[in-house]
This record gives sequence, C-alpha cells and structure tokens, in this order.
Amino acid sequence: MTQTLVLALDQGTTSTRAMAFRAPRLAPAAIARRDLPQHFPANGWVEHAPEDLFVDSVTVLREALAQAGGTARDVAGIGIANQRETTLVWRRDTGQPVHNAIVWQDRRTAAACAGLRAAGHEPLVTGRTGLLIDPYFCATKIAWLLDNVPGARADAEAGRLAFGTVDTWLLWRLTGGRVHATDATNASRTMLFDIVRGVWDPELLDLFRIPATLLPDVRDSAGPFGMVSADILGAEIPVLGIAGDQQAASVGQACFRPGMVKSTYGTGCFLLLNTGEAPVASRTRMLTTIACQLRGVRTYALEGAIFVAGAAVQWLRDGLGVIRDAAETGGLAAEADPGQSVYLVPAFTGLGAPHWDAEARGALFGLTRNTGPQELARAALESVAYQTRDLIEAMRADWSGAGNSDGTILRVDGGMVASDWTMQFLADMLGVPVDRPVVLETTALGAAYLAGLAAGVCPAPAEFATNWALQRRFEPHMDEASRSRRYAGWKDAVSRTVTRG
Repeated sequence: MTQTLVLALDQGTTSTRAMAFRAPRLAPAAIARRDLPQHFPANGWVEHAPEDLFVDSVTVLREALAQAGGTARDVAGIGIANQRETTLVWRRDTGQPVHNAIVWQDRRTAAACAGLRAAGHEPLVTGRTGLLIDPYFCATKIAWLLDNVPGARADAEAGRLAFGTVDTWLLWRLTGGRVHATDATNASRTMLFDIVRGVWDPELLDLFRIPATLLPDVRDSAGPFGMVSADILGAEIPVLGIAGDQQAASVGQACFRPGMVKSTYGTGCFLLLNTGEAPVASRTRMLTTIACQLRGVRTYALEGAIFVAGAAVQWLRDGLGVIRDAAETGGLAAEADPGQSVYLVPAFTGLGAPHWDAEARGALFGLTRNTGPQELARAALESVAYQTRDLIEAMRADWSGAGNSDGTILRVDGGMVASDWTMQFLADMLGVPVDRPVVLETTALGAAYLAGLAAGVCPAPAEFATNWALQRRFEPHMDEASRSRRYAGWKDAVSRTVTRG
C-alpha cells in the first residue's frame, strides 16, 4: 500500500459529495461534488429520484479517488453520511424502488400525524424514540407508501419489500444487494426505534402498521457493513462507517464530551448537544436522539432541527431572483438600511423545533417601499440566527434542568458558515462565542473518521479531538438591549405565523 486513504460519501439534500482523506490525521486530499435535483409533485411534497442518489454517489466516489491519485487498493475503508429521514422502499428481488424517495422536508403526512397526536399517541412515541410525531420522520412516510403505491402493502406483508433511509439504499446498491443494514443514528430517526433498548419497537410498528420484515439490521456507527462491489471502484472496498449527516458532523467537530454543541448550516440547520451515555428527556420539544454508537455503547444528544437555513438563500436566488450567487448575501446584508426591521419567517415546509408546526408557511414582516434586495438578504441570514437562538434557549433549559452547567461555545460548520457577516450576527444574537473550524466539511470528516477508526488507521476519539483546529472565533459584540429588541421582533413575527401552539 503506497498510501492510506479513507473515502467519505456525504449524500445531502441538494448535493452529493465524496472526499478522500489521508490517514491517520485525515488531511483532506480531494473532493468531488454533484448537484442533486429535487422534485415537487404537489404542494408540500419533496422527492428525489432514487437512481440519482446512487449514480451521483458512484460518480463522486470515482472522481475523488482519481483526484487523490489513488486506487481502490489504497483505500482502508469508506464512510457514509446521509440526509436523514428521507425514506425509500424497494423490491428485494430486483432492487427496483416502488416510488421516488420521500425527502425529510416532505409534509404530505401532516394530517396523519395530526390524527395520531389527537388520538393521544405522542407520549408513547416520544417515550420510546425521543421524537415528536411529525411528518419529518420516516414512520408515516413508510405507511403512506404502503397505502398509496398499488400492491405495496401486500408485498410488504409478504416480505418482498425493503425499507431504508438513504444510507441503507446506498449500501444495498453499493454492495450489489447483499447488505440491508443501517446504523443506530439513522435508526433513531425513523420514529420506530427504541433508543434506550436499541431495538425496533414492536408496539410502534403496530401503531404505524409497518411489517417488521421491511426493516434493516441495525449496527454500530463504526464497524463492518459490507464490501462495495469491485465494479464500482476497481476492487472490493469495505464500508466501515455510517452515520446520519448531523451525527457525522458532530463526530467531525470532535464533540465527544457531554455539553459540547455543534450546529450545521446547510439546507436546514441542525444543532446537537452531546448528553453522554444517558438520554435527556426534553421538556421544551427538542428531540432526544442517538449521537453515535461504538462497540454497542450509545452516546445521546439533544437535537433541534430548523427546516430552512441555506434554503432561504436559495429561495432568494431561485425563487425571487434577487441574487445570482449565495455568496452575495453577506455583502448585501452589510449594506441593508439599519432603520428597517424586516423579518423573514422561512416556514416554507413548516416550522421545526421548538414549534413543530407542519402547517405553518413562510412570511415576511416589516416591508416598506424602501425594502430591497439588501434588506431581504439581511432578513434571510438573520432568520438563521434567530432560529438558532430558539434552539439554544430550549436546550439550555433541558440541559440545566438535568442538573448540568451551561458554558456554551458553539462549533459551526456547513456552507453558510463561510459568511463572516452571518457568523458575527449569530454570535451577537446568541451572546456566546461561535467557533469556525479549519475543516468546514465536518460531515464528510466525521464519516471518514468512523471508517478510519473501524479500519484501525485512525486514533481513538480523545486523540482525534486534539486534531480539531480553530480557523476563527466570533465573539459577541451586540449590547444586550439591542439583542433583546431584535429577538423580541422575531418572536412577534413567529407568533403571527404559527398555526398551533
């Protein structure tokens, strides 16, 4: 072996990336990327073509390996990070999907979720899974597919169909249909998995009318998942790590100690607070989830989900046409009229934590005749900081309520964090330091680390954490009166948007 490479496949909502890293320090060696089309067949519906997920993944893996100057023989293993909750069902005999993938943003099952809540089922679901009943998660998506695709329910009950999140679909395809498995972090996002016992829950399967034969095997986040077929990269390569993208980012940010917090700003925003080996039940409508599972030991996290972060900037570009490139927004925001208080509540697909309002829709407040692209850009970027504060305040209440001290420093990653203006406003609105790392592709880094750990070419977590490097710390400068006034305006805007408490 001339070099030791680890490949990471980061399959996201709007793009698919692959990165090659050089072990043991996981120095980035190459990156390849493909945009991923989304399909919107009806209001509130969001889908992907399953074949796009697979073909793009193979393409970027090949490109990254070639750019790194390696061959399959140089690769110790592959790690997969994936958009979570996106749901696929396919035939076991042919591998043919029964329908497009239903994306995590999709709201078609909002009415079904409302019915389940009205029937009093949410305490059971939350107690077992740490989740709230919401279209965001997989269970009602699976039920919708079984009920709306002709013949699907009968085929599922006969054991002829398989369910998976995107990691499971890609693993199935990459291994030539030999492996039907997922990891504990992805299983914990289905609304079907008991996160304390670490098993698929029979009572929840009955509640959602989902046959157990659909479900994948659940494994550690680092360990053997199967061999990628030789025709993909020229020789068989083991898949040795899998984690949902937000959990992978937490690993990549080396948030291994209880109390550490990371926030990823991509299409949406997802904030995780490591709570250690004991789950913390939320009193503020946060989620309790599995952050990682190594050697059968689960680490838990509190999580807050914002459905629209970078997607608000995409809307400015693709929906309104007021910008040509996302990178323009920081400069426009800096030029905005300070006398205007424009608020964007980007509830394009409902509101996530702590509101969990699937029926809420986006709104702009405070418009005047002088409002222009600058003010709209500022409102879009500020909405991300306001939503993050909503999450931080809720998590602080849960964390301190469990008897823990609060000394938050926020580690950030994702495409939006390249904007200095956005990160400074985030620090100002939160009143805490915001740390931006040298390596911004922390999702891919985390997936690579899990694979490298299982391959034995990367060190233990404590040593890996010493490699984390700060690129810049943003300290808060806004005075408390201004911070409170701005945040009160946001809270008022949200109160005019939500449809339920």
